[in-house]
Amino acid sequence: MEQIKISLAAARVNAKLTQEDVAMRMKIGKRTIINWEKGVVKPSFADLNMLSQIYGIPIDYIFLPNEST
Repeated sequence: MEQIKISLAAARVNAKLTQEDVAMRMKIGKRTIINWEKGVVKPSFADLNMLSQIYGIPIDYIFLPNEST
């Protein structure tokens, strides 16, 4: 079975969350979420782990902008 990859923004939208919702849950600034979704900055592994829990998907289903697949 082929693994489906989903962008950070799409994962957030599928989870029915706003950037502000995610920032509040992670106790970080909304600008950080925006920068991750735009590919300006990449989240750490710990942040990706937390995002996968918030979005309810495995880490390896998430792809980051500007990442070659």
